[in-house]
Amino acid sequence: MKHTIALVDDDRNILASVSMTLEQEGFQVRTYTDGESALQGLIARPVDLAVLDIKMPRMDGMELLQRLRQRSALPVILLTSKDEEVDELMGLRLGADDYIKKPFSQRLLLERIRTLLRRNEVSRAEGSGAAPTGVMVRSDLTLDETKHQCLWKGNDIQLTVTEFLLVKALAARPGMVKSRDQLIDAAYGENIYVDDRTIDSHIKRVRKKFRVQDDSFDQIETLYGIGYRYKEN
Repeated sequence: MKHTIALVDDDRNILASVSMTLEQEGFQVRTYTDGESALQGLIARPVDLAVLDIKMPRMDGMELLQRLRQRSALPVILLTSKDEEVDELMGLRLGADDYIKKPFSQRLLLERIRTLLRRNEVSRAEGSGAAPTGVMVRSDLTLDETKHQCLWKGNDIQLTVTEFLLVKALAARPGMVKSRDQLIDAAYGENIYVDDRTIDSHIKRVRKKFRVQDDSFDQIETLYGIGYRYKEN
């Protein structure tokens, strides 16, 4: 079955060019030229992954991402301009899975899309500490890879693909420190470059999501200058 990708950008030349490349690679593509029409379209007809430009009319990419995150954990890649570092960090805090700076290589975008889709496959059952069924239990934490479901004390925590993989990597070895580089490899793959601050932004967002359900959540510890570790109850 073909994966369906949503492209949201007010630059029609980019939409036409990227759509052609993705369709040639076997994807189905839906395009939108502004955030408002994209939100309506994505609610009515969900897709497997969305690529969002930040600067758009009627509703920018940040607001669109925020609205989408209120409804689903749809994998999202942000397109940012060359010097929009603040926007990148804000996008990651809002729940983007990845970002690419314009101008970009379509081959790079294609690789990022494939990487995210692979990580979103329900058949993921790898990782130390996971039972053969794909379920990992760490005291109050339950991670079910086959359902892409995270439970904390029985409450559902809506995580993006990247956030889920980070929690899984940390919880697989309670008490052991994971460096940022190790977490990048776990969440993005060894061939993808991601700034260390990206991991910090994801971890902050993960903590915030858990604390909405349990304000005493402190299982993910920061070891300054070293990395992070998961503390089991």
